[in-house]
Amino acid sequence: MDLKVTTLEELKQYAQGQIVELPPFADGQPFIARLGRPSMLELAKSGSIPNALLSTAGDLFTGSRMNTKKDNAMSEIFQVIETMCRATFLEPKYDDIKAAGVNLTDEQMLFVFNYTQKGVESLKSFRKIPEHNDSAGNDAAV
Repeated sequence: MDLKVTTLEELKQYAQGQIVELPPFADGQPFIARLGRPSMLELAKSGSIPNALLSTAGDLFTGSRMNTKKDNAMSEIFQVIETMCRATFLEPKYDDIKAAGVNLTDEQMLFVFNYTQKGVESLKSFRKIPEHNDSAGNDAAV
């Protein structure tokens, strides 16, 4: 295999993110956005993930068992995922979506979180549409 150095132009292109189809808001309401893959380390360094949430964020990112018995566990998880959404949406911006009075669905937020961790390839399982299976034998006339 012949390796070549990634050019600065290619790196700039990567930084512009990818156009991704997210789960729809409802049937017939597609949601397509430009997403980037932020660095949790950069978010922590910049203070976007407050120190109080670093433990929760670390557990989410490493897949560690979280202490869900804490009174505010779900709130902390939501705050981390919302921080990731804010950093991931390039177009439209997450804050603009919220300012317009639109709330992402749980499925959309988890989709974005999965995208931040594994990129667009990991999203294929979210997008699977079941195929019609004639051999299933459960298509009786209604």
